[in-house]
Amino acid sequence: MDFQTKVDTGMASFQISPCERILFVGSCFADSIGQRFLQEKFRATVNPFGVMYNPASVLHTIERLDGLYQTAFLTLGTNHVYRLKETGEIVDNCQKRPAALFQEEELTVAECADYLRQSVGRLHTLNPDMNIVLTVSPIRYRKYGYHGSQLSKATLLLAIDQLLKSSDSHRSSSRLQYFPAYELVLDELRDYRFYKADMLHPSEQAVELIWERLTDWCFSPSAKEFLREWAPVKAALSHRPFDADSEAYKAFMDKTMLKVAALQKKYPTFAL
Repeated sequence: MDFQTKVDTGMASFQISPCERILFVGSCFADSIGQRFLQEKFRATVNPFGVMYNPASVLHTIERLDGLYQTAFLTLGTNHVYRLKETGEIVDNCQKRPAALFQEEELTVAECADYLRQSVGRLHTLNPDMNIVLTVSPIRYRKYGYHGSQLSKATLLLAIDQLLKSSDSHRSSSRLQYFPAYELVLDELRDYRFYKADMLHPSEQAVELIWERLTDWCFSPSAKEFLREWAPVKAALSHRPFDADSEAYKAFMDKTMLKVAALQKKYPTFAL
């Protein structure tokens, strides 16, 4: 018997290499996945200017970038934006200023798609060979009401679909992909035990499942091999000894550092 509806992710048209330089921009879900990449010693940059929830704010971050990345993950949380009434600009963070200074709006499908198109164009200007992955955060927004939250997610999903089907994206389809993180949580897990205590944010278990499916989706064989080799070293380095000055622990750490040196030799971009 099968008690789950499995989401078929297919396979990405590209493969991530060990210790690759990767960019994560978007909602707090991007933070969760990005931090996992950092733990696994990928050279990840995660929301360098803070968490960005909507397509306009994601673009604002990308417009400020000057680094060179091989892969970028853009995670959208909502189509709701806040404009500063005085200037009409969309702000990324209200910085605890009075709510009366701002006007909340909902971006249309076309507006979301246009902001995404600009983001993709800017990233491909920085690196024409960059692989870009679009995702929608599975985190629901209680403040919109659950129907309103679903409408917001639907707007984002339709915008991504519109972009992927556009003539511009067809020319670089192998460089622009959608990964169904939203569907994995809502359709495959579909149980409150996969949420944190607030019943809104995915639990560590859910994030782990998405990580596993993501590695299956786009990691190269060498990247998977690196993860297997790094796992026991990571566990050893996180070990908390009873007596850090004991000869046994010193010998244990000497052996561990030899393994680190072997990883650095095999993977030149690896660094603790």
